[in-house]
Amino acid sequence: MGLNAGLVPPRVDATVKAGLLELVNHAGREGNWSLRRAAAVLGLDHVRVIRWQHRAQTGQLDDAPPGPDEAAHALLTAEREATLDIAEGWAEIDRSHRKLAHRGFRLEAFYASESTVLRVLREAGLRLPGPAAREPLDPRTWPEWAELVPGVIMIYDFTHFPRAGRCVVAVIDVISKYWLSTVVSAEESSTQVEVAFTRALVTDGKEHLLDAELLQELATGTVPDNDERIPVLLAISDNGPQMTSKATASFMAGARIAQHFGRPGTPNDQAWVESFFGHLKAENPHLEKITDPGALESELDRLQVHYNTIRLHEGVGYVTPEDEHYGRGGAIRAARRAGLANARATRIATRRKTRKDQS
Repeated sequence: MGLNAGLVPPRVDATVKAGLLELVNHAGREGNWSLRRAAAVLGLDHVRVIRWQHRAQTGQLDDAPPGPDEAAHALLTAEREATLDIAEGWAEIDRSHRKLAHRGFRLEAFYASESTVLRVLREAGLRLPGPAAREPLDPRTWPEWAELVPGVIMIYDFTHFPRAGRCVVAVIDVISKYWLSTVVSAEESSTQVEVAFTRALVTDGKEHLLDAELLQELATGTVPDNDERIPVLLAISDNGPQMTSKATASFMAGARIAQHFGRPGTPNDQAWVESFFGHLKAENPHLEKITDPGALESELDRLQVHYNTIRLHEGVGYVTPEDEHYGRGGAIRAARRAGLANARATRIATRRKTRKDQS
């Protein structure tokens, strides 16, 4: 009966209560003990025993659930009905129990918290419709002239470092993963894009593409016809206003760079630069703790060298981006394959010779 664990706890089930009452009755019948004495020996308050005896006569030894059957602040029946009415009429528009809670207030139909509305809907078996499925957009193909070799296709984007109060635009070579340039600034505009690409072209030895005369013509709205100088490079980006602005378009055209925009709402079209920023921040979490803009810029300059010349990149066969960008990647990968083959052959020959010597 659970009577061997010391004093009786504050709450016990009906079986234990019945057993205790039987012990008290047995002590009274056989030993002529008083109820108070028997209760004291059992570690019970005699008033508690008397209460149990009265409840046993009516078959109510089981404890009732604590509190009232319904909370005093629970929704009234009319409020539940109003909640369901609002859900049926506004579900296709609001599509959220949180919005429905505020919709009920605006229509003066009911006043309830978001969680209460959700509970009412679940109890009624109502499920709100999800967002309408978007039609998939066809991928935007790159121009045929864009060769899949280092130094032709670049991608760029902005990221933010809130503690330093700065945003950063980086230009990356899509094929070699080479980090070409970075600009740290307090705003995102076409100016930062132009500076970033100017630095990228200089870094890659293509500053000759920055034709001041052509840039001036484009800035005034004059587009030369049959100009074979346009374009020779491709820049990939999302559809941000600083990427799609007329100023950026004029600069890109002047630098012989064609623009390629990803599909709206499809970040996978910019996966290379999204992955770059993700690895940069994950591998260097201290960057997001820097509060001084100058310190942030200096640290990014240091990490750019590390990223390009020391860090092995999985996307280019575990060579550095610099090796891949300047054509050394293929030879390094071939040398490793040859080294693996030679090492395997050496291990086999060594073990065969060892076995032969032992025999």
